Amino acid sequence: MKPKTLMLTAVLVLLATACSQNTAEQRAKDLISKMSIEQKKSLMLFYSPAIDSLGIPAYNWWNEALHGVARNGKATVFPMPIGMAASFDEALLEEVFTAASDEARVKNRQAIAKGEVGQYQGLTFWTPNINIFRDPRWGRGMETYGEDPFLTGVLGCAVVRGLQGPDDAKVLKAHACAKHYAVHSGPEPSRHEFNAEVSERDLRETYLPAFKDLVTKANVQEVMIAYNSFRGKPCGASVYLVDSILRGEWKYQGLITSDCGAISDFYEGHHYSADAPHAVAAAVRTGVDLNCGDAYEHIPEAVEQGLLDEADVDRCLTRLLAARIRLGELDHNTEPWNHLSDDIVEGEAHKALSLKMAEETIVLLQNNNSILPLKGDERIALVGPNSDDREMQWGNYNGIPDETITLADAMKQRHADLITLKGCNHVEKDKDLTPQRLLDQLKDIDVVVFASGITPQLEGEEMGVNLPGFSGGDRTSIELPAVQRETIKALHAAGKKVILVNFSGSAIALAPETETCEAILQVWYPGQMGGTAICNILYGDAVPSAKLPVTFYRNDSQLRDFNDYAMTGRTYRYFTDAPLFAFGFGLSYTTFEYGQATVKGKDLIVPVTNTGSRDGSEVVQLYVSLPADAEGPQKSLRGFKRVSVPAGQTVEVAFPLTDDTFLNWDAEAQDMKPVSGEWKLLYGGSSDRLQSIDYKR
Repeated sequence: MKPKTLMLTAVLVLLATACSQNTAEQRAKDLISKMSIEQKKSLMLFYSPAIDSLGIPAYNWWNEALHGVARNGKATVFPMPIGMAASFDEALLEEVFTAASDEARVKNRQAIAKGEVGQYQGLTFWTPNINIFRDPRWGRGMETYGEDPFLTGVLGCAVVRGLQGPDDAKVLKAHACAKHYAVHSGPEPSRHEFNAEVSERDLRETYLPAFKDLVTKANVQEVMIAYNSFRGKPCGASVYLVDSILRGEWKYQGLITSDCGAISDFYEGHHYSADAPHAVAAAVRTGVDLNCGDAYEHIPEAVEQGLLDEADVDRCLTRLLAARIRLGELDHNTEPWNHLSDDIVEGEAHKALSLKMAEETIVLLQNNNSILPLKGDERIALVGPNSDDREMQWGNYNGIPDETITLADAMKQRHADLITLKGCNHVEKDKDLTPQRLLDQLKDIDVVVFASGITPQLEGEEMGVNLPGFSGGDRTSIELPAVQRETIKALHAAGKKVILVNFSGSAIALAPETETCEAILQVWYPGQMGGTAICNILYGDAVPSAKLPVTFYRNDSQLRDFNDYAMTGRTYRYFTDAPLFAFGFGLSYTTFEYGQATVKGKDLIVPVTNTGSRDGSEVVQLYVSLPADAEGPQKSLRGFKRVSVPAGQTVEVAFPLTDDTFLNWDAEAQDMKPVSGEWKLLYGGSSDRLQSIDYKR
């Protein structure tokens, strides 16, 4: 298509979208003019009742699709987001969330046919979580796309595109929601009263870029405010965050919803507001359209007391009703999505997609003496607390699939006589599960596949967990639990070759295990097809290609104060010590060699050669290092491309060099701006294994 034709098409799409928005807003205003204040406030609660006299059906805004349709029965369960981030596969991620929104449309249609659309059956999904995973102790980090703002922004936009479908559709497919805005990443136990203090530089360099990307590049339809305060004000009452930046600088026109109970936190946790009416008035005036919780029941009271102008209520409600109209929800209009068949829900195509994604999430961290892939003649046993745990594989905010294949299931398909033993618990010792008793049962075994790690029952959102290394959903230590470490050590001492398959939603400190294990695989929480995916990697039916989206630190001593949100010393961008495994690291069953990059026009061209004997995929990464006279991160990811490279072949990977490639904090502008000077372009297969080329901008 010619450039002029492309431009004309884009203009027509924008005009059609604007016309649709204007029509929806006018209809919304007409409806609002006929409402009482009681009716208005009822529609600003997430459990919005029907107003039969105006033809408005009941609707529940709360729905989840973190890694597949959640909390609504049967659905395809994909790997957790932190795992999908390890794929560095933007296109596959969009495909995953297209499948999820297809299933969501089917389930919504089924609910409409039954005459009631309840919680978790609607089309407004409170995902993705694009907070920066700044500290591996945060229990909800597994819901994010890692520690890097650029990676999070790119992958977050893919999620939005997959969920929402085309912007110019007559009926929008669904809503995505960028959360939690802003400066939020634990600790969980104090989130209802915690005040995040960060410099403007850290705010703009680290905590906001992904939100800006989703708003300005992907047209995300909802933004959810965080529980915490920011610079002394609850996020939902922060005029700076909401009015100045979100709606002002970024021109955001979509909905803003509270996290559940966050408005009540204004007076119960943060002690910012005197009571519920004052809290409600602050939130509505700031522009929080929807309340997950029941604080907005006090809207009439706030208006009556003169704390809130009804015009502010109307402004929020106009956005809410217009959104329902554009979704087709107000009229139960499911076109153009009626063609989606009921049997796609956890159908074979979606399970195959879950398997493909799971294979791309598995990071090979160590492979001494090329013990992997397994040769097939080893005497093998499968041991460990995560060897046969279906629910662990589902992660959190999940659907309930009819079929789940654990590692035990998959390995038994290859070894009918496979010995499978729990060996030890996740954390607590058991007198019936001792290393010696385990060794007695493994006398004739050469290789032990040890399914280690933790579970979503130990890490997650605001949980009642209080065990060694865990508290309230967060972790107090990133070390592998002692009972597992002792068991692995005993296996190694007895001469067993240990292949560690580690399940977790966050980085685990595995320094001792690099000495006691021959191979280490990080598999996250891999979804319903996870067992098959792991088995395919172990036996070489699939070649590892994933890369770490977070830094794996050596031990707890390398971590900073959890409550300190300053980025100094955190993540690969600011961490100056040597990690155990670096951001972007991951091995393969083949090897890749990088040639000398060149700049051609406005592109960096990187030659990559597969120097091994197997075809494989490599995630080629571009980082930039600032000019000598500039302050900022020691390096920052600015591009990545997953490429397939046949054995013995070379491919050239092109990275466009744009203004965004050279963004850095500008103190005078108090924003991120392109910087001129002598930059270094760093490229390679891991953030700690890079070649460089000088580039003057």
